[in-house]
Amino acid sequence: MAFDAMEQRRIMGCFATGVTVVTTRHEGQLCGMTANAVASLSLHPPLVLVAVDKRNQMHESLAGGKCFAMNVLTDKQEAVSRQFAAPGPKDFSNLKLTEAETGAPILVEGLAFVDCYLTDILPGGDHDIFVGEVVAGNANEGRPLIFYGGNYTQLV
Repeated sequence: MAFDAMEQRRIMGCFATGVTVVTTRHEGQLCGMTANAVASLSLHPPLVLVAVDKRNQMHESLAGGKCFAMNVLTDKQEAVSRQFAAPGPKDFSNLKLTEAETGAPILVEGLAFVDCYLTDILPGGDHDIFVGEVVAGNANEGRPLIFYGGNYTQLV
């Protein structure tokens, strides 16, 4: 018998995570999505991963863009997280952006970022796991945005 998906979501909601916006540039268009299924995978070589639903438009954009930036959000960027979590095309016009090595858009006001070239796409059920080699990154001062129990929260 398969485990209930909603029960898995409820249980895993007990695991507090940081919130990121993963961005790329594909066919001249900026693309992004809010993601908390992210991890640092390896230090040697420097690798990170993000899991993306196969039905999400970002899936095709990441595969085609061959690069991505993982932008860690501050506790003041809940609106940015919500903006990139909504379905449909994403509007980058209200954000300060820069680039590092790959050309993927980087959120200037984020807490931290890593800029990555896509190295592998691995199967993971209804998601694929995009592995990126970190080629640039930086961390700023601030506090992270946290997601816990289906809600945004902050460290106290």
